[in-house]
Amino acid sequence: MTRDPLFLTTAIEAVVRAGDVMMSRCGTDLRVDKKGTIDLVTEVDVAIERAFRAMVGERFPTHDVLGEEMGGLAEAPPGACWVFDPIDGTTNFAHGLPIFCSSIALEISGVAEVAAVYDPTRRELFTAERGGGAFLNGRPLGVSQAPTLVDAMLVTGFPYDVHDRVDEIVGLFAAFVGRARAVRRLGSAAIDLCYVAAGRIDGFWESDLKPWDIAGGSLIVAEAGGRVTTLGGEPFTSRSGSVLATNGVLHDQMLEVIADFRRS
Repeated sequence: MTRDPLFLTTAIEAVVRAGDVMMSRCGTDLRVDKKGTIDLVTEVDVAIERAFRAMVGERFPTHDVLGEEMGGLAEAPPGACWVFDPIDGTTNFAHGLPIFCSSIALEISGVAEVAAVYDPTRRELFTAERGGGAFLNGRPLGVSQAPTLVDAMLVTGFPYDVHDRVDEIVGLFAAFVGRARAVRRLGSAAIDLCYVAAGRIDGFWESDLKPWDIAGGSLIVAEAGGRVTTLGGEPFTSRSGSVLATNGVLHDQMLEVIADFRRS
């Protein structure tokens, strides 16, 4: 499929519109429901996704949509599919913590071709097109050059079933704390990935992720010169369920820490 310039325009328009809605509602009296014990959804998530689906239906009626709140095909369909997270960092958003964004990727037969992530609290728009590089507010992005873990700042996230897997999740966290300069946990996988692309963070790992969490950000990392695989080092897809994204230099070092922890 030939890449239509309207694809990136639509992705940017969607995430910026979502950001405007988020900022208008952040800190107000929100309806917050639970999808799980600690997995939240707000009325704003649903409203943003509904508006996006209407936009795609009008502009690209043959395209599929996979969104966090209203679902879609679990497996990557043939042809075009928009993978959309209306608010990545919903728990932060619901608590008024200003670390959240909207994230989107257009996949063609499961391969991300266009991506946009917008952080409205910082007015930072991250974009990428496959083979065309990655950008922050129009400026080219590049990953860091940190050579070793002791020189690196890392970031991770915890899955929604962390209460049932504390030893596993915190154990791997501790393994990296013992090797890295610093380890952070921000609460938005899409922002984590974009920060790797921007060189602010040197590596990011997380398990039990959904396509909408990582489809956009992973392309942005790759186009910024980074490396993206699963936690086991396998080729990455948005349906892989896990991600390791680094500046490339650190990738094998982080894979080794993960493998050693799993063996232990």
